[in-house]
Amino acid sequence: MRSSCLTADLLLLLTAAIWGFAFVAQRLGMEHVGPFTFNGLRFALGCLSLLPLLAAGRRLPRPVAAPVRSRLFLLGGGALGVVLFAAVSLQQVALLYTTAGKAGFITGLYVVMVPILGLLWNQRPGLGTWIGAALAAAGLFLLSVNEDFSIAKGDALVLVSAVLWSVQVLLVAYLSPRTRPVELAFFQFSICALLSLAVAGLLESFEWSAIAAAAGPIGYGGVLSVGVAYTLQVVAQRRARPAHASILMSLEAVFAAVGGWWILDESLNLRALTGCGFMLGGMLLSQLWALKR
Repeated sequence: MRSSCLTADLLLLLTAAIWGFAFVAQRLGMEHVGPFTFNGLRFALGCLSLLPLLAAGRRLPRPVAAPVRSRLFLLGGGALGVVLFAAVSLQQVALLYTTAGKAGFITGLYVVMVPILGLLWNQRPGLGTWIGAALAAAGLFLLSVNEDFSIAKGDALVLVSAVLWSVQVLLVAYLSPRTRPVELAFFQFSICALLSLAVAGLLESFEWSAIAAAAGPIGYGGVLSVGVAYTLQVVAQRRARPAHASILMSLEAVFAAVGGWWILDESLNLRALTGCGFMLGGMLLSQLWALKR
């Protein structure tokens, strides 16, 4: 049992690392193609990488009756795809103006935002969530707010995308028990890919030489970040302890900062590093407090 838990923890750590370094791939890819082109190709490739899981999942029993499932799948999955498109578009555009490390930490705030937004569904977050939110807000102030109390354009866009990620998580939490999760993921990724490519066709130019130059980052974002990491998460969370999973998945922000420093030569001053520490502490506290209760 200990061996299986350790294996699950290592898989979750690898998942967090893949997702953290995806911020680096997103910045590198936009050296050659526009943000919507990158996202469209990335999620189209991610859909293809989920096909083996999709085929395997069809052998499982359906969670609800077919007519109800079909309506719920189409309406809920459609809404999920639109929200995902808005979230990833804002995040991708923001990376034109901010660093991978800062984007990773600000995006991670969805961990704190999810239980707070749950108030709209009459869910009452515990004391730990509010303390965690206060720590995260203080960290965000140190990380992103300038001396004249203005927030950088890129950081503001990432913050809005984090709110949308929180909505996406709540929608997934509602829809997953009522649908097949892999089918739901494939459907929302397909919608995101189609919308991204449609906007790219209107606002950006397609050049095969540029796409070929960005093939590495696009492949990483599509195959590893979507296909492989999603599979690892599904497999690992069957065995991992909830407390371990919470801590390890929060390390995505740390890996984003490490990747930005190592590959992109990004750096954070002492004030920003302190802000990152507050934000990570707030994320962990909001999760572990709930698990303790």
